[in-house]
Amino acid sequence: MKRAIITVTAIVFVISMMGTVFAADTKMLNWTANTVLAKFGHDKAIVKAVKAQNKKGMSLFDIQNTDGAWRAIISGSIPIQDELMANDCAAAANALMGSVGYVVEIFVMDEQGANVCMTAKTGDYWQGDEAKFWNSFNGGIGSVFVDEIEEDGGKMISQVSVPVMSKGTAIGAMTIAVDVDKL
Repeated sequence: MKRAIITVTAIVFVISMMGTVFAADTKMLNWTANTVLAKFGHDKAIVKAVKAQNKKGMSLFDIQNTDGAWRAIISGSIPIQDELMANDCAAAANALMGSVGYVVEIFVMDEQGANVCMTAKTGDYWQGDEAKFWNSFNGGIGSVFVDEIEEDGGKMISQVSVPVMSKGTAIGAMTIAVDVDKL
């Protein structure tokens, strides 16, 4: 009986400590998102690339067609994927990623949620139908969106999405994958 009480007490203690650690991780993640990472959305090269893509005026039909081709790729890549990992915006995103030790991926979207650049291939081209885009672009107002922390490839990752800003207006969005254990 005494052994059972000690075991239960130990389990309750471990679970409560996990909650404390998780709360600390979440607090640090939110602080980092709203201070350090929010500034990424003001990077000049990224703002320039998003403005250029917005000027193209791509139709939602064309974006969704590209998205369909993108998602159909099982292995290898299509030319647009390679282009979006090699353009000036991707170079800027890679530099931002390298400036901190806890970012593992960045992708940037235009005002419709279509990818402008990325540091690694994303699962789809069009993010405009996802919460990370809606919440960060926020109808042109812009806001920081911190998604749930999830296990991904053995790492605890949260996708932080920030608006890409120009003259006080959101012109696109950027999603930044953060390895929470490295904060």
